[in-house]
Amino acid sequence: MILRILMLSLFSAAQSQYHQFGAQLQSPHGSECALLLAGPGRSSVYDYNVNLFRGTLNPYNTGTGTCITYDAINAAYVDARKRIRVAEPKSDWKPEELATVGELLLDISIQLARTYGLSYEEIEKGLPTIDTSKTLIREVCPPFFAGVECRPGKYRRFDGLCNNIEHPTWGAANAPFQRLIGPLYADGINAPRISVTGRDLPYSRVVSRTMHPDDGYHDHAGTVMVIAWGQFMDHDFTLTGTPLDPINRNDPEECCKRPLHKKHPYCNEIRIPDDDYFYRLFNVKCIDFVRGFPSPRPGCRLGSRQQFNTLTGVIDANTVYGVKESFARKLRTGYGGLMRMNPVFQEYGLKDLLPLKLDIPDEGCTRPNKSMYCFEGGEIRVNEQLVLTCMHTLMAREHNRLATGLAQINHHWDDETLFQEARRINIAIVQHVTYNEFLPILLGKEVMEKFGLVLQKDGYWDGYDPNVNPGIIDSFAGAAFRFGHSLLPTAVERWSKAHKFIASKRLSDLIRRPYDLYRAGVLDEYFMGLMNQVAQAMDDSITQEVTNHLFKKEGARFGMDLVSFNMQRGREFGIPGYMEFRKFCGLPTSNTWDEMYGSMPNETVLRYGSIFEHPADIDLWSGGVSEKSLPGSMLGPTFACIIATQMSYLRRGDRFWYELPNQPSSFTPEQLQEIRKAKLSRLICDNTDLIDTVQIYPMVLPDHEINPRVPCKSGIIPSIDLSKWADFGNQGLDPSVYNYINEIPETLLNFRK
Repeated sequence: MILRILMLSLFSAAQSQYHQFGAQLQSPHGSECALLLAGPGRSSVYDYNVNLFRGTLNPYNTGTGTCITYDAINAAYVDARKRIRVAEPKSDWKPEELATVGELLLDISIQLARTYGLSYEEIEKGLPTIDTSKTLIREVCPPFFAGVECRPGKYRRFDGLCNNIEHPTWGAANAPFQRLIGPLYADGINAPRISVTGRDLPYSRVVSRTMHPDDGYHDHAGTVMVIAWGQFMDHDFTLTGTPLDPINRNDPEECCKRPLHKKHPYCNEIRIPDDDYFYRLFNVKCIDFVRGFPSPRPGCRLGSRQQFNTLTGVIDANTVYGVKESFARKLRTGYGGLMRMNPVFQEYGLKDLLPLKLDIPDEGCTRPNKSMYCFEGGEIRVNEQLVLTCMHTLMAREHNRLATGLAQINHHWDDETLFQEARRINIAIVQHVTYNEFLPILLGKEVMEKFGLVLQKDGYWDGYDPNVNPGIIDSFAGAAFRFGHSLLPTAVERWSKAHKFIASKRLSDLIRRPYDLYRAGVLDEYFMGLMNQVAQAMDDSITQEVTNHLFKKEGARFGMDLVSFNMQRGREFGIPGYMEFRKFCGLPTSNTWDEMYGSMPNETVLRYGSIFEHPADIDLWSGGVSEKSLPGSMLGPTFACIIATQMSYLRRGDRFWYELPNQPSSFTPEQLQEIRKAKLSRLICDNTDLIDTVQIYPMVLPDHEINPRVPCKSGIIPSIDLSKWADFGNQGLDPSVYNYINEIPETLLNFRK
């Protein structure tokens, strides 16, 4: 009895104590049920002790279920805070700071899953329903996840917040990836995917070298411009938040050469087998790779590991403008609505290049010496390969061309109005070219029609659905939209304005080395090459330029393996195998190797059987690029399904989509008809110096009947008439009005409950 009284007094004292982070352990909702679990009684030690001391042994265990109380969640929170230091930035949240909240929430989720023996369904569908604002978690929840008040405005925010008024983080930067199918983690919550047999999957590198050798086929009419536009759009859509090298902020943390106690906890190295045909020549046993940061969910809800996208999901040309207001300001001149450029060829009368990257000059850039600089653009990977730099340059020039044209028509518009209107038109052009030229080549007419992706020829398209999340899907980012890696050529060609081959350069020599563009006229020659060089076939063959030489250091004879990266990323995301996605897309699945014949070449099936234990183990990226293409499409049915689903979300879930009526951002009917004239060929004609003839659709090889080359000045390729933007008022957009209608006040964003 004395012992019981002593324990009760100790417990009462503990209950009244403030924990080390400044709030009482007991919340007003403490003993309430946060989540009721069905089935036989399961209880945490914490809940058991609380109810024992109260004399009500687990009152929520009615024999048919168990309750996880808010007190139990608070106890897990306090325990996790002992291990995890959560960042509390005063202004913008950096990815590594946001990750500390993600780590905390994941730690709490793992504790609850282990303590209560939670099933897959309870982790995926139960934990995320808990209202964590009733727990101590509210102390650390980032303001933009805790609740934001939105007001519709004419112009998009750079960070994508408030695109959806009711769900402010949908499609915003730093939001978690969506999932089409629940994740398959080895432990049900966090560890990378393993085989359905319970054993390890084959090394990513073994899959790469066995399934994706360099055969170099060409079997379609797509040009390298398909890859150029595809990568430009990929960098508009997605960049996974990962730990970065503290010096150049780009390469992954070094993992392979560090002892275990000095490795970054996110290290997930790609192992190289001893008999590797290439890497054994250089005694390479391992390639550095780090896992993506865990993401907080909106409302700081609990659940299995999710990764986050540091870019906005919607198509908003953040490749040109960035995803932060402060960075966008840095990219601007501050007058005439113009973007900063580098007038390096002014004396020759040629157009400007992108500005020099002077802060952290080694970020994403391999510099042969300290006097060489890469370029600065809206997206950090602008220098990842020279072709991509060309696309960034093209669209930055287009912005300035639009701003200059609008200024000539509307003399009274100030810098802010000119910038925002030029940006709005430029984004609409990117959206139109993507859905009018890129997707039809990629997906084919039948898939476009099935998923509602065909653009209207006239009038408005009233298809906005506020219940559709335009955020990026994990299987799109981690596998399907990486289809372009199959199309990559071994060398990138330069052609003359007369459409004659000049020279080529190995792809690996152009990665993070865009210096050729500092030679006058060379950018135009690369654009001519993009329109005339055929892309590799869409198949399981991948050039060694990216399977053995990716991000090769200066003077090195080997680099990294992009295909291994693709599979390692998919596994650490917990993305289910290829067969699960065939099932999701309504396609036949296979439980034996014999059943796979027909969906891909026989030789491919035999090779899969030699390294995987079961068809269900095949990685989504590997299976997707190995499928036979659909008629009229560059893709097989699984990737076509995933990409078309994503593109449907991006169109239907974007409140600023260019075809929409009745929005503050809507174009007039006359302006919309002008936007519909936009073509990639016109962008190239208007924003290069020497090119005077192009095929009408540059993503397809020229053909004198169906895709003829025409003079830029012939009038056959239409131009947007900016006079439709004539504003006969006498006021520009007052900056204070702009901030009121479009910007969430910083005080609100940084407000803490």
